[in-house]
Amino acid sequence: MYSKKVMKSALETMMFMWGEPLAVKDAAQILEAEKDEVRALFDELKNEYEQEGRGIRIRKVDDAYGYVTHVENEVFIEKLCTPVRVKRLSQAALEVLAIVAYRQPVTRSEIDSIRGIKSERVIDGLIEKGLIEITGRSEGVGRPLIYETTAEFLKKFGFESLKDLPEVAEFEEMRRTPEQAELHDQIAIDFNKTEDEE
Repeated sequence: MYSKKVMKSALETMMFMWGEPLAVKDAAQILEAEKDEVRALFDELKNEYEQEGRGIRIRKVDDAYGYVTHVENEVFIEKLCTPVRVKRLSQAALEVLAIVAYRQPVTRSEIDSIRGIKSERVIDGLIEKGLIEITGRSEGVGRPLIYETTAEFLKKFGFESLKDLPEVAEFEEMRRTPEQAELHDQIAIDFNKTEDEE
């Protein structure tokens, strides 16, 4: 059995080397420890980074943990990366992403019905970016593909889980990152609209 100090150090190293959120179950297996114990250590590290005002923070995504930069340091990152620019999602991509996030699991025809325009290329682009994925087929006529958001979506927009997606009424109240603001601006769409109402 490893000491608490050794396990916390190991978790930091594994998160750094893994590059993506490290699942609690994988870390527990490697450390030969119980998942609850490892989850508690992750949370302890997360709190330490926040309390000490570190430039690197730990974010929980579902039941996994990974490194992210402190949001208040964004201005320094932008200066460092200039003139390299991060390509933002298009209006159409944000619109489709918002529909998938709030209606998932959802088919392409349902997305098209809500938008009133074909979305095939936009959906393909979001899949390439790893923000949505095909998770199966509907039981409906023709068994169309169904789409859902990914862990990368949660990571990019700063959510721990889908439960963190705010209610529509909360959007104007919450403090948001630029990426979240872009996504939230799409919620003017009537998500309950059906083909009969087109």
